[in-house]
Amino acid sequence: MNDSGMPAWLAKAIVNGLLIGLAALSLAPLLWMFAVSLMQPGEASAFPPPLWSSSPTLHNYHELFSRMGMGRYLFNSFLISILVTVIAVLLNTLAGYAFAKLDFPGRERVFRLLLAALVIPAQVSMMPLFLMLKQMGLINSYAGAVVPGMAGIFGIFLVRQYARSIPDELLEAPRIDGAGELRIFFQIVLPALRPILVTLAIFSFLGAWNDFMWPLIVLSDENLQTLPVALASLSREHVQDNEMMMAGSVVTVVPVLLLFLVLQRHYLQGLLVGSVKG
Repeated sequence: MNDSGMPAWLAKAIVNGLLIGLAALSLAPLLWMFAVSLMQPGEASAFPPPLWSSSPTLHNYHELFSRMGMGRYLFNSFLISILVTVIAVLLNTLAGYAFAKLDFPGRERVFRLLLAALVIPAQVSMMPLFLMLKQMGLINSYAGAVVPGMAGIFGIFLVRQYARSIPDELLEAPRIDGAGELRIFFQIVLPALRPILVTLAIFSFLGAWNDFMWPLIVLSDENLQTLPVALASLSREHVQDNEMMMAGSVVTVVPVLLLFLVLQRHYLQGLLVGSVKG
């Protein structure tokens, strides 16, 4: 019996039942999306719509990759997301470590200004950034799509909070032995920051993969477009083809879903340890 007088097994059953129900509600749209993607053209428009196709087919996926060029958009999304992730993890880690452990004039003032800038919507900076990239000749290029994600205030804050937990003695000892700051960073700091680096990498990859507005603005060349932009175009051109659109959605969702499932243990470890140590 617990404090409320309810048997422990009943309380556990209610909690587990609620969790299972919430999980089912969360997974239902994804499962329905996958089921519709395997239906014959027009089958999902029937009323009531079937929960599963009577004759599942990969025709919609074949059409996406053979006729719609989805493979090219998939490559573009992977390339841009990987570049953003690698560069963002490196730059955010360098900046976060500097704000946490290196003494330089105006460190706290600059960091407070960065935090204040978090309240500024990202859309406000899109036009100035577009004009700057236009002057640099980076419009309609992978580099232009990568620039906004190369560093972020949230990433710097995340690394700084975690890096503050690194003992100063661990850094002073190699300095006394004559080690340079870069050597200390790559050989001592980076291994110590591994849990938060995985979390930062997931955030960076998901942000770049799901970004719709900036690639739409900076990449007018159809051969450079990413999956979210291509999916929006597909929904306009095939507004009645629900099965085709759901197949495109599956192609867009599955890579990031797999990434999270593979790295979820490290992701949660980084969040929990960072919250305790920060």
